[in-house]
Amino acid sequence: MIVLDKWLEWARRIQAISQAGLHFSKDVFDRERYAELQQLSSEIIANYTGQSAEEVKEILAAQKGYPTPKLDIRGVVFQDGKLLLVKEKMDERWSLPGGFCELGLSASENAVKEIKEESGYDVVPKRLLAVLDSDKHTDKPQMFHYYKIFLQCEIVGGGAQESVETSEIGFFDETELPPLSLKRNTEAQINMLFGFLHNPKKESVFD
Repeated sequence: MIVLDKWLEWARRIQAISQAGLHFSKDVFDRERYAELQQLSSEIIANYTGQSAEEVKEILAAQKGYPTPKLDIRGVVFQDGKLLLVKEKMDERWSLPGGFCELGLSASENAVKEIKEESGYDVVPKRLLAVLDSDKHTDKPQMFHYYKIFLQCEIVGGGAQESVETSEIGFFDETELPPLSLKRNTEAQINMLFGFLHNPKKESVFD
């Protein structure tokens, strides 16, 4: 786990204030000040995430309404003691199938959808394993604050199939993990999930 750099923490807070201000304020001068704060936060965030300031500014400008943590759902599927992972085309590294929760779908419906789209398997949700604060359970700083939801699911049909986002599908033993996509999942998180496989009575994790 990294210790979130204070400058990145402050930049996120500045961004949250500017986003809320742009959403609620009607005064033209206040809106100019909030826009300036948003520009400042984008430059600081770019410095700590490695993205360009313009790219960050464009992403931040697209955020509307009152700012809250984003929800990232991850499907956890075990088969014969191994864990389902998919290889992301974006960075050629491996992750649990999943992504941002979509409007109109519950957490379990999102997990089922993402697993089908990214791996080809049909699943049914079985158990909530963990809800993690990404800032406390990550290996590298990220632009946004996430809550990661891990749902264990069981395969009921389908078969391994690549998608527009994934290039390979595989099941991996905890001692032979492939290179992980660290923005999506860390080795510590994967090890935590195997803990549920070894101990079915293990209580859900939240922090």
